[in-house]
Amino acid sequence: MIKYILKRLLYALITLWLLSSLTFFMMRMLPGDPFIGERVRSPITMENLAKKYGLDKPVSEQYKIYIQNLAKGDFGISIHYNRPVGGIIKQAFPYSFELGMRSMIFAVSIGISLGAIAAIRRGTKWDTTSTLISVIGVSVPGFILGTVLQFIFALQLNNLLSSIFPGTKFLPVQGWTTELHKILPSLALSVGTLAMISRLMRSSTLDVMTSDYIKTAKSKGLSERVIIWRHVLRNAILPVITVLGPIAAALLTGTFIVEQIFNVPGLGKFFVQSINIQDYTMIAGTTFFYGAFLVVASLAVDIAYAFIDPRIRLGGGEF
Repeated sequence: MIKYILKRLLYALITLWLLSSLTFFMMRMLPGDPFIGERVRSPITMENLAKKYGLDKPVSEQYKIYIQNLAKGDFGISIHYNRPVGGIIKQAFPYSFELGMRSMIFAVSIGISLGAIAAIRRGTKWDTTSTLISVIGVSVPGFILGTVLQFIFALQLNNLLSSIFPGTKFLPVQGWTTELHKILPSLALSVGTLAMISRLMRSSTLDVMTSDYIKTAKSKGLSERVIIWRHVLRNAILPVITVLGPIAAALLTGTFIVEQIFNVPGLGKFFVQSINIQDYTMIAGTTFFYGAFLVVASLAVDIAYAFIDPRIRLGGGEF
């Protein structure tokens, strides 16, 4: 097991190195320059700005400094905001993290429950409802769903309530200050993931229910409740756990469009703006941060998966 973890850590480091290197060189391929928005564009000003951010050095030397700084956890100074990129991430990421955590808890708990019930009650109204929710969740993009939720719950219902009870509001349209503000963006972000988990759980549960060991358990006279809880769900949930790493990384880092629609002060807006204004250090820092988060989440899920299913011997080794 230790050998496997060390091997996975090595792969993770290689992945992050490739990601950071590709990001560095692709940034240099963008047309224009990172000082497009500067008011004063005299040769002296441009020379001083390039010197300040190390852009006057050869690309090879810039790359060496860039990798050395990343290894020390130094993301540099944002060209546009003139602040440490690490400080911006520290300030904005908690909002994205909270949004993602709320969405993930809702998506995983409801998705697993819907998928399992749909498979166990196959052909009933539960199955039809679960399938309908899955189709809607997969088909409708988050930005459209977010807009629809705003229109129905934050505008129409607010108008209806105000006409009946003046001054009463149902849910706010935008913001991230109270618990009511956090309901709609969390729901908009979670529906697509909920649908995917529900479909995967349903398919996996149906697969397990037709397995030989389930038939053996039934022949031994075990009750349906015992079979479902001890044998079916425990094995059916394994494929869901496998995809939780990428799902967690995607949700916990927030979704850019949902943050923009609901005016959530998360990290997404900084990442999008940094690309538009060619803020090299901001692009590199946020990309590396997202990549590291994804790699760590995937590694954690791989290890957890091995412990949950004792039949697995990772890397051909023993635990």
